[in-house]
Amino acid sequence: MLKGLDEMERKYWVPAIERVDKILEIIAHHPEKYRLIDFSNELNINKSSMFSLLNTLEALNWVKREKDGTYSLGIKLGILTPYYFKQFDLITTFNLEAHTTNKRLDETLQLSILDGTEIVYLAKKEGTSAVRVSTDPGMKLPAHATAMGKVQLSQYSKEELKALYPEENLKPKTPYTITKVDELWEQIESIKENGVITECQEAVEDFYCVAAPIINHEDRIIASVSATILLSKWEEKKKVAEEEIIDLARRISLKAGFLAPIKN
Repeated sequence: MLKGLDEMERKYWVPAIERVDKILEIIAHHPEKYRLIDFSNELNINKSSMFSLLNTLEALNWVKREKDGTYSLGIKLGILTPYYFKQFDLITTFNLEAHTTNKRLDETLQLSILDGTEIVYLAKKEGTSAVRVSTDPGMKLPAHATAMGKVQLSQYSKEELKALYPEENLKPKTPYTITKVDELWEQIESIKENGVITECQEAVEDFYCVAAPIINHEDRIIASVSATILLSKWEEKKKVAEEEIIDLARRISLKAGFLAPIKN
């Protein structure tokens, strides 16, 4: 059973649906790779029960059995997918998920999208700190000066980045803002290794910011989320802030249709 479920959720848990969820996730990541015996072994479900599950899913067009006995996703998922994305609301999803993150981190969380060379703030969830971050939904800041902006710029190649910033020098927002496109490229390359980007006082003095990307069903960065923390509290909160912002971005990305790798 999934971790973190409260007593009420456990009381009404349906194991068969959990099994179906695992089957569909495996097929999504490994189409035409698994046969009945493979599912049975991996999920520790006897062959008779697994046959019933797969047979029902196939009859309902959730999965398709190939000629070699392997399985792929069925047409029903393709039919329903557009309806899900039609109802997906990025801001509403952020507000719901940020509430959970704020219980653990208790710092200002923000959501933004990229607009050319600027980011547009869409939503904000504040912590209990008396020091307020001076950004609000609707505001814009230079992408190169913000962690959220750098994250979203990471979708570009070096050539595309230089085309976006034809001038070699970047306009500073504070005395700490980077001013060279090559420096910006070095910073955004770090996301490949760390999964996050941090910036120190580049957008707002006396604050650290850590950000991670929101990725959709097309494997495309559509937005980013961040945590903003006072310089004096950064060393104390750095590790948990990075972990929490990655987890927040992951949860929103999953709801946007991103297929996260299955953990072994």
